[in-house]
Amino acid sequence: MIPGDKCPSKTRRRAVDAIEFAEEDGTIINDCNKALHHNHHHHHQKSPVGGGSSMSGFRRGRINLLPRCFRPGRNLSGWILGALILLAVSTIFVKAMLMTSFLRVIDDTSPNDFLRRQRSNPLEASSVLMETSHEDDDKDDDEDDQQAVQTPEIWKNPASNNYYKCVDRQSNNNTRNKSAPNGYIKVRANGGLNQMKTGISDMVAIAQLMNAALVLPSLDHRSFWTDPSDFKDIFDWKHFMNALEDDIQVLESLPQNVANVKPLVKAPVSCYYRGEMLKMLKPHKVIEFTHTDSRIANNGIPDPIQRLRCHAMYEALRFSEEIELLGNKFVCRLKENGGRYIALHLRYEKDMLAFTGCNYNLTRKEAEELRKLRHKVRHWKEKRINGTERRLQGRCPMTPREAAVLLEALGYPSTTKIYIVAGEIYGQNGLNALREKYPNVYYHSNIALEEELQPFGQLQNQLAALDYIVALKSDVFVYTYDGNMAKAVRGHRIFEGYQKTIDPDK
Repeated sequence: MIPGDKCPSKTRRRAVDAIEFAEEDGTIINDCNKALHHNHHHHHQKSPVGGGSSMSGFRRGRINLLPRCFRPGRNLSGWILGALILLAVSTIFVKAMLMTSFLRVIDDTSPNDFLRRQRSNPLEASSVLMETSHEDDDKDDDEDDQQAVQTPEIWKNPASNNYYKCVDRQSNNNTRNKSAPNGYIKVRANGGLNQMKTGISDMVAIAQLMNAALVLPSLDHRSFWTDPSDFKDIFDWKHFMNALEDDIQVLESLPQNVANVKPLVKAPVSCYYRGEMLKMLKPHKVIEFTHTDSRIANNGIPDPIQRLRCHAMYEALRFSEEIELLGNKFVCRLKENGGRYIALHLRYEKDMLAFTGCNYNLTRKEAEELRKLRHKVRHWKEKRINGTERRLQGRCPMTPREAAVLLEALGYPSTTKIYIVAGEIYGQNGLNALREKYPNVYYHSNIALEEELQPFGQLQNQLAALDYIVALKSDVFVYTYDGNMAKAVRGHRIFEGYQKTIDPDK
Protein backbone atom coordinates (compact mmCIF):
# COMPACT_ATOMS: atom_id res chain seq x y z
CA MET A 1 0.00 0.00 0.00
CA ILE A 2 1.11 3.52 -0.71
CA PRO A 3 1.12 5.72 2.47
CA GLY A 4 -2.08 7.77 2.57
CA ASP A 5 -3.73 5.58 -0.07
CA LYS A 6 -6.92 3.98 1.26
CA CYS A 7 -7.25 1.51 -1.65
CA PRO A 8 -5.49 -1.88 -1.62
CA SER A 9 -2.90 -2.28 -4.36
CA LYS A 10 -5.01 -4.87 -6.19
CA THR A 11 -7.97 -2.50 -6.32
CA ARG A 12 -5.65 0.32 -7.32
CA ARG A 13 -4.36 -1.70 -10.30
CA ARG A 14 -7.90 -2.44 -11.42
CA ALA A 15 -8.75 1.25 -11.35
CA VAL A 16 -5.49 2.44 -13.00
CA ASP A 17 -7.04 2.81 -16.42
CA ALA A 18 -9.85 4.87 -14.97
CA ILE A 19 -7.38 7.08 -13.06
CA GLU A 20 -5.21 7.61 -16.16
CA PHE A 21 -8.34 8.48 -18.13
CA ALA A 22 -9.29 11.02 -15.50
CA GLU A 23 -5.78 12.53 -15.54
CA GLU A 24 -6.28 13.48 -19.15
CA ASP A 25 -8.68 16.14 -17.89
CA GLY A 26 -6.20 17.40 -15.29
CA THR A 27 -7.70 15.50 -12.34
CA ILE A 28 -5.72 13.18 -10.01
CA ILE A 29 -8.04 10.71 -8.17
CA ASN A 30 -6.21 8.52 -5.68
CA ASP A 31 -9.17 7.16 -3.74
CA CYS A 32 -11.62 4.81 -5.49
CA ASN A 33 -13.98 4.70 -2.57
CA LYS A 34 -14.01 8.48 -2.50
CA ALA A 35 -14.82 8.51 -6.20
CA LEU A 36 -17.65 6.05 -5.63
CA HIS A 37 -18.92 8.14 -2.73
CA HIS A 38 -18.94 11.27 -4.89
CA ASN A 39 -20.80 9.43 -7.61
CA HIS A 40 -23.53 8.36 -5.21
CA HIS A 41 -24.20 11.96 -4.19
CA HIS A 42 -23.50 13.60 -7.52
CA HIS A 43 -27.16 14.23 -8.34
CA HIS A 44 -27.55 16.27 -5.12
CA GLN A 45 -24.85 18.81 -6.15
CA LYS A 46 -25.24 21.70 -8.54
CA SER A 47 -22.60 22.34 -11.20
CA PRO A 48 -20.57 25.47 -10.56
CA VAL A 49 -21.29 28.47 -12.69
CA GLY A 50 -18.60 29.33 -15.21
CA GLY A 51 -15.90 27.19 -16.84
CA GLY A 52 -12.18 26.57 -16.59
CA SER A 53 -11.92 26.19 -12.80
CA SER A 54 -10.14 23.33 -11.13
CA MET A 55 -13.42 22.26 -9.56
CA SER A 56 -14.97 22.08 -12.96
CA GLY A 57 -12.10 19.95 -14.17
CA PHE A 58 -12.44 17.69 -11.17
CA ARG A 59 -16.12 17.09 -11.86
CA ARG A 60 -15.50 16.34 -15.52
CA GLY A 61 -12.83 13.86 -14.52
CA ARG A 62 -15.12 12.28 -11.98
CA ILE A 63 -17.90 11.93 -14.51
CA ASN A 64 -15.52 10.25 -16.96
CA LEU A 65 -14.12 8.02 -14.20
CA LEU A 66 -17.44 6.49 -13.17
CA PRO A 67 -18.21 4.38 -16.25
CA ARG A 68 -14.90 2.55 -15.88
CA CYS A 69 -15.16 2.12 -12.12
CA PHE A 70 -18.55 0.43 -12.55
CA ARG A 71 -17.66 -1.66 -15.60
CA PRO A 72 -18.01 -5.29 -14.39
CA GLY A 73 -15.23 -6.62 -16.57
CA ARG A 74 -12.63 -4.09 -15.37
CA ASN A 75 -13.68 -3.50 -11.74
CA LEU A 76 -16.08 -6.18 -10.52
CA SER A 77 -15.54 -5.49 -6.80
CA GLY A 78 -16.31 -1.78 -7.28
CA TRP A 79 -19.49 -2.63 -9.11
CA ILE A 80 -20.60 -4.99 -6.35
CA LEU A 81 -19.74 -2.39 -3.70
CA GLY A 82 -21.87 0.23 -5.47
CA ALA A 83 -24.82 -2.16 -5.68
CA LEU A 84 -24.56 -2.95 -1.96
CA ILE A 85 -24.41 0.77 -1.09
CA LEU A 86 -27.50 1.42 -3.23
CA LEU A 87 -29.36 -1.45 -1.54
CA ALA A 88 -28.43 -0.18 1.94
CA VAL A 89 -29.55 3.39 1.17
CA SER A 90 -32.88 2.15 -0.27
CA THR A 91 -33.54 0.04 2.83
CA ILE A 92 -32.86 3.00 5.16
CA PHE A 93 -35.15 5.23 3.06
CA VAL A 94 -38.06 2.75 3.18
CA LYS A 95 -37.69 2.33 6.97
CA ALA A 96 -37.68 6.11 7.43
CA MET A 97 -40.88 6.47 5.40
CA LEU A 98 -42.64 3.76 7.42
CA MET A 99 -41.58 5.38 10.70
CA THR A 100 -42.82 8.81 9.51
CA SER A 101 -46.19 7.30 8.55
CA PHE A 102 -46.53 5.65 11.97
CA LEU A 103 -45.69 8.87 13.81
CA ARG A 104 -48.26 10.73 11.71
CA VAL A 105 -50.88 8.17 12.74
CA ILE A 106 -50.07 8.79 16.39
CA ASP A 107 -50.16 12.58 15.95
CA ASP A 108 -53.47 12.58 14.05
CA THR A 109 -55.20 10.32 16.55
CA SER A 110 -56.27 12.30 19.60
CA PRO A 111 -54.71 10.68 22.70
CA ASN A 112 -57.76 11.38 24.82
CA ASP A 113 -60.08 9.94 22.19
CA PHE A 114 -57.89 6.89 21.74
CA LEU A 115 -57.68 6.20 25.47
CA ARG A 116 -61.42 6.66 25.84
CA ARG A 117 -62.08 4.17 23.05
CA GLN A 118 -59.51 1.75 24.43
CA ARG A 119 -61.22 1.71 27.82
CA SER A 120 -64.68 1.22 26.31
CA ASN A 121 -63.77 -1.11 23.44
CA PRO A 122 -60.16 -2.23 22.82
CA LEU A 123 -61.03 -3.60 19.38
CA GLU A 124 -62.49 -0.27 18.32
CA ALA A 125 -59.43 1.56 19.62
CA SER A 126 -57.13 -0.70 17.59
CA SER A 127 -59.21 -0.22 14.47
CA VAL A 128 -58.81 3.56 14.80
CA LEU A 129 -55.05 3.23 14.31
CA MET A 130 -55.47 0.76 11.45
CA GLU A 131 -58.02 2.91 9.63
CA THR A 132 -56.00 6.08 10.13
CA SER A 133 -52.90 4.29 8.82
CA HIS A 134 -54.71 3.33 5.62
CA GLU A 135 -55.99 6.89 5.28
CA ASP A 136 -52.48 8.32 5.67
CA ASP A 137 -51.05 5.87 3.11
CA ASP A 138 -53.53 7.22 0.55
CA LYS A 139 -53.43 10.84 1.73
CA ASP A 140 -50.83 12.09 -0.74
CA ASP A 141 -52.55 10.37 -3.66
CA ASP A 142 -55.92 11.80 -2.63
CA GLU A 143 -54.51 15.32 -2.41
CA ASP A 144 -53.02 15.01 -5.88
CA ASP A 145 -56.35 13.72 -7.23
CA GLN A 146 -58.22 16.61 -5.61
CA GLN A 147 -55.89 19.13 -7.19
CA ALA A 148 -56.24 17.47 -10.57
CA VAL A 149 -60.03 17.45 -10.47
CA GLN A 150 -61.36 20.99 -10.59
CA THR A 151 -64.46 21.95 -8.59
CA PRO A 152 -67.43 22.06 -10.99
CA GLU A 153 -68.59 25.56 -11.86
CA ILE A 154 -72.02 24.98 -10.30
CA TRP A 155 -70.41 24.64 -6.84
CA LYS A 156 -67.83 27.43 -7.08
CA ASN A 157 -68.11 30.58 -4.97
CA PRO A 158 -68.09 33.95 -6.76
CA ALA A 159 -65.08 36.24 -6.60
CA SER A 160 -65.01 38.60 -3.59
CA ASN A 161 -63.49 41.46 -5.63
CA ASN A 162 -61.28 42.23 -2.61
CA TYR A 163 -64.22 43.03 -0.34
CA TYR A 164 -63.74 41.91 3.25
CA LYS A 165 -65.25 42.30 6.72
CA CYS A 166 -64.74 45.74 8.22
CA VAL A 167 -66.54 45.56 11.56
CA ASP A 168 -63.53 45.31 13.85
CA ARG A 169 -63.26 47.87 16.62
CA GLN A 170 -60.16 49.51 15.09
CA SER A 171 -62.16 50.57 12.05
CA ASN A 172 -65.13 51.84 14.05
CA ASN A 173 -64.74 55.42 15.23
CA ASN A 174 -68.18 55.54 16.86
CA THR A 175 -67.35 53.51 19.93
CA ARG A 176 -69.47 53.59 23.05
CA ASN A 177 -69.85 56.81 24.98
CA LYS A 178 -68.89 55.75 28.51
CA SER A 179 -70.76 58.64 30.12
CA ALA A 180 -74.20 58.13 31.65
CA PRO A 181 -76.79 57.27 28.99
CA ASN A 182 -79.46 59.75 27.97
CA GLY A 183 -82.09 57.14 28.82
CA TYR A 184 -83.24 53.59 28.20
CA ILE A 185 -84.84 51.92 25.19
CA LYS A 186 -87.23 49.00 25.40
CA VAL A 187 -88.14 47.18 22.19
CA ARG A 188 -90.93 44.86 21.09
CA ALA A 189 -89.57 43.05 18.06
CA ASN A 190 -92.22 41.93 15.60
CA GLY A 191 -92.55 39.46 12.74
CA GLY A 192 -90.80 36.17 12.11
CA LEU A 193 -87.32 35.25 13.28
CA ASN A 194 -85.35 37.05 10.57
CA GLN A 195 -87.54 40.13 10.56
CA MET A 196 -86.96 40.39 14.30
CA LYS A 197 -83.19 39.87 13.88
CA THR A 198 -82.98 42.69 11.35
CA GLY A 199 -85.08 44.99 13.53
CA ILE A 200 -83.01 44.29 16.65
CA SER A 201 -79.75 45.05 14.82
CA ASP A 202 -81.23 48.38 13.78
CA MET A 203 -82.26 49.11 17.37
CA VAL A 204 -78.64 48.59 18.42
CA ALA A 205 -77.63 51.30 15.97
CA ILE A 206 -80.45 53.58 17.20
CA ALA A 207 -79.30 53.14 20.80
CA GLN A 208 -75.84 54.34 19.84
CA LEU A 209 -77.22 57.30 17.86
CA MET A 210 -79.22 58.38 20.92
CA ASN A 211 -76.54 57.41 23.46
CA ALA A 212 -79.13 55.23 25.18
CA ALA A 213 -78.94 51.89 26.98
CA LEU A 214 -80.81 49.02 25.31
CA VAL A 215 -82.83 46.55 27.39
CA LEU A 216 -82.87 42.99 26.01
CA PRO A 217 -85.66 43.00 23.41
CA SER A 218 -88.91 41.12 23.84
CA LEU A 219 -90.01 39.00 20.87
CA ASP A 220 -93.28 38.80 18.98
CA HIS A 221 -95.66 36.16 20.34
CA ARG A 222 -98.68 37.18 18.28
CA SER A 223 -97.47 36.65 14.72
CA PHE A 224 -98.79 33.93 12.42
CA TRP A 225 -96.78 31.22 14.20
CA THR A 226 -97.67 32.37 17.76
CA ASP A 227 -94.30 31.18 19.07
CA PRO A 228 -93.94 31.89 22.84
CA SER A 229 -90.11 31.80 22.70
CA ASP A 230 -88.37 34.82 24.16
CA PHE A 231 -84.96 36.37 23.49
CA LYS A 232 -83.06 34.10 25.88
CA ASP A 233 -84.70 31.00 24.37
CA ILE A 234 -83.39 31.69 20.88
CA PHE A 235 -80.25 33.80 21.27
CA ASP A 236 -77.10 33.58 23.34
CA TRP A 237 -78.02 36.64 25.39
CA LYS A 238 -74.76 36.83 27.35
CA HIS A 239 -72.77 36.79 24.13
CA PHE A 240 -75.05 39.52 22.76
CA MET A 241 -74.29 41.76 25.72
CA ASN A 242 -70.54 41.07 25.67
CA ALA A 243 -70.19 41.47 21.90
CA LEU A 244 -71.73 44.96 22.04
CA GLU A 245 -70.07 46.26 25.21
CA ASP A 246 -67.72 48.51 23.20
CA ASP A 247 -70.66 49.98 21.26
CA ILE A 248 -73.67 50.35 23.55
CA GLN A 249 -74.78 49.36 27.02
CA VAL A 250 -77.12 46.32 26.97
CA LEU A 251 -79.10 45.46 30.12
CA GLU A 252 -81.20 42.47 31.13
CA SER A 253 -83.82 44.79 32.60
CA LEU A 254 -84.30 48.39 33.64
CA PRO A 255 -82.17 49.49 36.62
CA GLN A 256 -83.86 50.11 39.97
CA ASN A 257 -83.87 53.91 39.69
CA VAL A 258 -86.12 53.81 36.62
CA ALA A 259 -87.81 50.41 37.08
CA ASN A 260 -91.13 52.06 38.04
CA VAL A 261 -91.04 54.75 35.35
CA LYS A 262 -93.89 54.42 32.87
CA PRO A 263 -92.28 54.20 29.42
CA LEU A 264 -93.16 56.63 26.67
CA VAL A 265 -94.64 54.30 24.02
CA LYS A 266 -93.75 55.38 20.50
CA ALA A 267 -93.56 53.94 17.01
CA PRO A 268 -90.03 54.28 15.64
CA VAL A 269 -89.62 56.91 12.94
CA SER A 270 -86.56 56.56 10.75
CA CYS A 271 -85.41 60.17 10.50
CA TYR A 272 -85.86 61.53 14.01
CA TYR A 273 -83.67 59.55 16.40
CA ARG A 274 -81.12 62.29 17.04
CA GLY A 275 -83.74 65.00 16.90
CA GLU A 276 -87.30 64.58 18.12
CA MET A 277 -86.81 61.15 19.67
CA LEU A 278 -83.78 62.25 21.68
CA LYS A 279 -85.64 65.27 22.97
CA MET A 280 -88.42 62.99 24.23
CA LEU A 281 -86.04 60.44 25.72
CA LYS A 282 -84.15 62.82 28.01
CA PRO A 283 -87.11 63.95 30.13
CA HIS A 284 -88.98 60.64 30.09
CA LYS A 285 -85.87 58.47 30.62
CA VAL A 286 -87.54 55.37 29.12
CA ILE A 287 -88.93 54.94 25.60
CA GLU A 288 -90.63 51.75 24.43
CA PHE A 289 -90.74 51.20 20.69
CA THR A 290 -93.87 49.33 19.65
CA HIS A 291 -92.23 47.48 16.79
CA THR A 292 -88.98 47.25 14.89
CA ASP A 293 -89.99 46.98 11.23
CA SER A 294 -89.92 50.75 10.58
CA ARG A 295 -86.18 50.72 10.59
CA ILE A 296 -83.22 52.90 9.77
CA ALA A 297 -82.88 53.69 6.09
CA ASN A 298 -80.47 51.48 4.15
CA ASN A 299 -78.80 54.30 2.25
CA GLY A 300 -76.99 57.46 3.28
CA ILE A 301 -76.04 56.06 6.72
CA PRO A 302 -72.53 56.83 8.09
CA ASP A 303 -70.09 53.94 7.70
CA PRO A 304 -69.61 53.42 11.48
CA ILE A 305 -73.37 52.93 11.90
CA GLN A 306 -73.49 50.49 8.98
CA ARG A 307 -70.60 48.56 10.49
CA LEU A 308 -72.41 48.40 13.82
CA ARG A 309 -75.56 47.04 12.17
CA CYS A 310 -73.52 44.28 10.50
CA HIS A 311 -71.72 43.51 13.74
CA ALA A 312 -75.03 43.22 15.61
CA MET A 313 -76.75 41.19 12.90
CA TYR A 314 -74.03 38.72 11.98
CA GLU A 315 -71.85 38.50 15.08
CA ALA A 316 -73.69 39.62 18.21
CA LEU A 317 -77.02 37.90 17.47
CA ARG A 318 -75.71 34.37 17.85
CA PHE A 319 -78.17 31.56 18.52
CA SER A 320 -78.28 29.71 21.83
CA GLU A 321 -75.80 26.92 22.45
CA GLU A 322 -78.48 24.21 22.08
CA ILE A 323 -79.62 25.56 18.70
CA GLU A 324 -76.07 26.04 17.41
CA LEU A 325 -75.09 22.51 18.45
CA LEU A 326 -78.02 20.78 16.74
CA GLY A 327 -77.80 22.98 13.64
CA ASN A 328 -74.14 22.08 13.21
CA LYS A 329 -75.01 18.38 13.61
CA PHE A 330 -77.39 18.72 10.66
CA VAL A 331 -74.63 20.31 8.59
CA CYS A 332 -72.19 17.49 9.43
CA ARG A 333 -74.73 14.84 8.46
CA LEU A 334 -75.39 16.52 5.11
CA LYS A 335 -71.65 16.83 4.41
CA GLU A 336 -70.71 13.26 5.34
CA ASN A 337 -67.94 11.74 3.22
CA GLY A 338 -67.08 15.08 1.69
CA GLY A 339 -70.53 15.57 0.19
CA ARG A 340 -72.11 18.86 -0.86
CA TYR A 341 -75.67 20.06 -0.45
CA ILE A 342 -78.03 22.82 -1.55
CA ALA A 343 -80.14 24.73 0.96
CA LEU A 344 -83.39 25.54 -0.88
CA HIS A 345 -85.51 28.28 0.66
CA LEU A 346 -88.73 27.05 -0.92
CA ARG A 347 -91.15 29.69 0.33
CA TYR A 348 -94.26 27.78 -0.68
CA GLU A 349 -95.92 27.91 2.71
CA LYS A 350 -99.50 28.68 3.62
CA ASP A 351 -98.89 32.10 5.17
CA MET A 352 -96.68 33.30 2.30
CA LEU A 353 -99.12 32.16 -0.39
CA ALA A 354 -102.00 33.84 1.45
CA PHE A 355 -99.99 37.06 1.90
CA THR A 356 -98.93 37.25 -1.76
CA GLY A 357 -102.24 36.03 -3.19
CA CYS A 358 -100.44 33.42 -5.29
CA ASN A 359 -102.53 30.28 -5.81
CA TYR A 360 -101.04 28.81 -8.99
CA ASN A 361 -101.02 25.00 -9.05
CA LEU A 362 -103.48 24.81 -6.14
CA THR A 363 -107.02 23.45 -6.04
CA ARG A 364 -110.02 25.79 -5.76
CA LYS A 365 -110.54 24.67 -2.20
CA GLU A 366 -106.95 25.49 -1.30
CA ALA A 367 -107.13 28.89 -3.03
CA GLU A 368 -110.31 29.75 -1.12
CA GLU A 369 -108.65 28.78 2.17
CA LEU A 370 -105.81 31.20 1.40
CA ARG A 371 -108.26 34.00 0.60
CA LYS A 372 -110.01 33.55 3.95
CA LEU A 373 -106.71 33.62 5.81
CA ARG A 374 -105.67 36.84 4.05
CA HIS A 375 -108.87 38.58 5.11
CA LYS A 376 -108.51 37.26 8.65
CA VAL A 377 -105.06 38.79 9.29
CA ARG A 378 -105.78 42.45 9.94
CA HIS A 379 -102.29 43.89 9.45
CA TRP A 380 -102.04 42.50 5.93
CA LYS A 381 -103.09 45.52 3.92
CA GLU A 382 -103.87 43.93 0.54
CA LYS A 383 -107.04 41.84 0.53
CA ARG A 384 -108.07 41.63 -3.14
CA ILE A 385 -105.17 40.26 -5.19
CA ASN A 386 -105.06 38.97 -8.76
CA GLY A 387 -102.74 35.96 -8.37
CA THR A 388 -102.34 35.36 -12.12
CA GLU A 389 -101.27 38.95 -12.78
CA ARG A 390 -98.85 38.89 -9.84
CA ARG A 391 -97.29 35.67 -11.07
CA LEU A 392 -96.68 37.17 -14.52
CA GLN A 393 -94.90 40.06 -12.79
CA GLY A 394 -92.53 37.61 -11.11
CA ARG A 395 -93.82 38.42 -7.64
CA CYS A 396 -94.86 34.90 -6.61
CA PRO A 397 -92.78 32.20 -4.93
CA MET A 398 -91.65 29.42 -7.25
CA THR A 399 -93.53 26.13 -7.04
CA PRO A 400 -91.71 22.92 -6.09
CA ARG A 401 -91.86 21.81 -9.74
CA GLU A 402 -90.37 25.09 -10.96
CA ALA A 403 -87.57 24.83 -8.42
CA ALA A 404 -86.76 21.31 -9.66
CA VAL A 405 -86.68 22.48 -13.28
CA LEU A 406 -84.40 25.38 -12.36
CA LEU A 407 -81.87 23.19 -10.51
CA GLU A 408 -81.86 20.65 -13.34
CA ALA A 409 -81.29 23.37 -15.92
CA LEU A 410 -78.39 24.77 -13.89
CA GLY A 411 -76.72 21.37 -14.06
CA TYR A 412 -77.17 19.95 -10.57
CA PRO A 413 -77.35 16.13 -10.81
CA SER A 414 -80.29 14.14 -9.51
CA THR A 415 -78.09 12.76 -6.71
CA THR A 416 -77.71 16.25 -5.18
CA LYS A 417 -78.74 16.52 -1.54
CA ILE A 418 -81.30 19.28 -0.96
CA TYR A 419 -82.23 20.66 2.45
CA ILE A 420 -85.57 22.46 2.52
CA VAL A 421 -85.26 25.73 4.45
CA ALA A 422 -88.95 26.38 5.05
CA GLY A 423 -92.00 25.35 7.00
CA GLU A 424 -94.59 22.88 5.77
CA ILE A 425 -95.08 23.09 2.00
CA TYR A 426 -98.71 23.91 1.20
CA GLY A 427 -100.93 22.02 -1.23
CA GLN A 428 -102.01 18.44 -1.71
CA ASN A 429 -99.01 17.64 -3.93
CA GLY A 430 -96.46 19.05 -1.49
CA LEU A 431 -92.88 18.24 -2.50
CA ASN A 432 -93.76 15.38 -4.87
CA ALA A 433 -92.69 17.25 -8.02
CA LEU A 434 -89.31 18.12 -6.48
CA ARG A 435 -88.72 14.58 -5.21
CA GLU A 436 -89.38 13.11 -8.65
CA LYS A 437 -86.19 14.78 -9.91
CA TYR A 438 -84.25 15.03 -6.64
CA PRO A 439 -85.07 12.14 -4.28
CA ASN A 440 -82.47 13.16 -1.65
CA VAL A 441 -84.63 15.80 0.01
CA TYR A 442 -84.12 16.62 3.70
CA TYR A 443 -85.58 18.94 6.31
CA HIS A 444 -85.18 19.17 10.06
CA SER A 445 -87.85 16.55 10.74
CA ASN A 446 -86.17 13.74 8.76
CA ILE A 447 -82.50 14.55 9.36
CA ALA A 448 -82.80 14.78 13.15
CA LEU A 449 -83.40 12.02 15.65
CA GLU A 450 -86.80 12.15 17.31
CA GLU A 451 -85.34 12.92 20.72
CA GLU A 452 -83.19 15.74 19.26
CA LEU A 453 -86.28 17.69 18.15
CA GLN A 454 -88.34 17.09 21.28
CA PRO A 455 -87.09 20.24 23.11
CA PHE A 456 -88.16 22.39 20.15
CA GLY A 457 -91.69 21.00 19.75
CA GLN A 458 -93.71 23.39 17.59
CA LEU A 459 -91.58 26.44 18.44
CA GLN A 460 -91.38 27.75 14.90
CA ASN A 461 -88.85 30.50 15.54
CA GLN A 462 -86.42 28.04 17.11
CA LEU A 463 -86.92 25.61 14.22
CA ALA A 464 -86.33 28.51 11.83
CA ALA A 465 -83.04 29.18 13.66
CA LEU A 466 -81.96 25.59 12.95
CA ASP A 467 -82.79 26.10 9.27
CA TYR A 468 -80.85 29.37 9.27
CA ILE A 469 -77.65 27.60 10.40
CA VAL A 470 -78.02 24.90 7.73
CA ALA A 471 -78.67 27.54 5.05
CA LEU A 472 -75.74 29.68 6.15
CA LYS A 473 -73.27 26.79 5.97
CA SER A 474 -74.59 25.19 2.79
CA ASP A 475 -72.45 24.84 -0.34
CA VAL A 476 -75.13 26.65 -2.36
CA PHE A 477 -78.10 28.65 -1.10
CA VAL A 478 -81.09 29.02 -3.44
CA TYR A 479 -84.12 31.11 -2.55
CA THR A 480 -87.36 31.23 -4.49
CA TYR A 481 -88.84 34.36 -2.92
CA ASP A 482 -87.11 37.53 -1.75
CA GLY A 483 -88.35 37.54 1.85
CA ASN A 484 -86.72 38.37 5.17
CA MET A 485 -84.91 35.05 5.58
CA ALA A 486 -83.57 35.13 2.02
CA LYS A 487 -82.15 38.62 2.57
CA ALA A 488 -80.70 37.76 5.98
CA VAL A 489 -78.99 34.54 4.86
CA ARG A 490 -77.75 36.07 1.60
CA GLY A 491 -76.21 39.01 3.46
CA HIS A 492 -74.65 36.74 6.07
CA ARG A 493 -73.11 34.49 3.40
CA ILE A 494 -71.57 37.52 1.69
CA PHE A 495 -70.30 38.70 5.07
CA GLU A 496 -68.67 35.30 5.69
CA GLY A 497 -66.78 35.28 2.39
CA TYR A 498 -68.95 35.53 -0.72
CA GLN A 499 -70.46 32.05 -0.56
CA LYS A 500 -72.53 30.99 -3.55
CA THR A 501 -76.14 32.18 -3.51
CA ILE A 502 -78.62 31.81 -6.39
CA ASP A 503 -81.43 34.33 -6.82
CA PRO A 504 -83.62 33.26 -9.75
CA ASP A 505 -85.05 35.96 -11.99
CA LYS A 506 -88.72 35.08 -11.85
